[in-house]
Amino acid sequence: MSLLVFDSGIGGLGVAAQIRRLQPTQPLIYLADNGFFPYGEKPDEILLPHIVELIGVALREFRPQAVVVACNTASTIALPALRAAYDVPFIGCVPPIKPAAAASTSKVIGVLATAATVRRPYLNELIRQFAPGCTVLSLGTPALAELAEQKFRGSEVDVGPAIAPLFAQAEGGRIDAIALGCTHYTFLLPEFTALHPELAWFDPALPVARQTLAVTGAMSSTPEPVQAAYFTGTPAASALLEPFGFSSALPF
Repeated sequence: MSLLVFDSGIGGLGVAAQIRRLQPTQPLIYLADNGFFPYGEKPDEILLPHIVELIGVALREFRPQAVVVACNTASTIALPALRAAYDVPFIGCVPPIKPAAAASTSKVIGVLATAATVRRPYLNELIRQFAPGCTVLSLGTPALAELAEQKFRGSEVDVGPAIAPLFAQAEGGRIDAIALGCTHYTFLLPEFTALHPELAWFDPALPVARQTLAVTGAMSSTPEPVQAAYFTGTPAASALLEPFGFSSALPF
């Protein structure tokens, strides 16, 4: 049976790539809600019912064995409602606060995320649990997810102005580790590391992939034809999806 990997755009493709790397025979279906992108700037009362309804339609259409919510914003707002509404396992995505805090020697870490993720109590709870001895500086910005989408489609991007406000905060100059709180930002890692090679950057894609296979590993998985990627808005070019193992892009 297939896994459904869901994101607001192309960010979850990084998670899909890591799942394929760890378990190459696992069939995947990708669903990008790019027709409603970006999630990070929309109010909760609009996002929550939209996500729950869309996932319900996808479950009826594809009948996956589990759903990977490879979107931090969707995870922080919708996971409890999704688990209450549907009887399949849901694997969420959280900012990698724990490894960033563990790696920091200055005990000042940064979090780059969408505005929606930064404003929710969920992030504060992660900080309380996993970074109690750290100063955590957060930046919620709509710019980075859009830059990731542009880069995916072949444009050159400059992340400097978008992340500069993180370091402009009090103690921002002491940051030595940064947790990426949005799966879109995986696509910008080369730009981040080129701009600040002295920092440790923590990407959520691999931890989410590992957790997915920990949850689903005992389930039956038989080889199936490579699945398509589906888009609620304009589908991405198929050539852009081939490196992630998806043979075609279709409207949903």
